[in-house]
Amino acid sequence: MEVLKVSAQSSPKSVAGALAAVLRENGSAEVQAVGAGAVNQAVKAIAIARGFVAPNGIDLVAIPAFAEINIDGEERTAIKFIVAPR
Repeated sequence: MEVLKVSAQSSPKSVAGALAAVLRENGSAEVQAVGAGAVNQAVKAIAIARGFVAPNGIDLVAIPAFAEINIDGEERTAIKFIVAPR
C-alpha cells in the first residue's frame, strides 16, 4: 500500500490529486500526518479526493489509526488514514 505523507504546509488540493491517482492505480492508500496542522490538511485532502473519484463511481472511506514512525531518529506518534473504496 502506498503511503502519502502530509505536513501542515501541504496543499490539500495537491494531496487530493495524488491520493486520487494512487487510488485509481492501486485501489487503496495510506495517508500519514504528524501534528494537528498536518492532520487538518490530510482530512481536507481526503474530502477533496472523494469529490475527484465520485464521478467514477468510487465511494471512499477513511479509517483512522495511530502509527509509530521514526523522524530523525526520534519515535513519534502519527495519525494514519487507510483510504479505500466502500
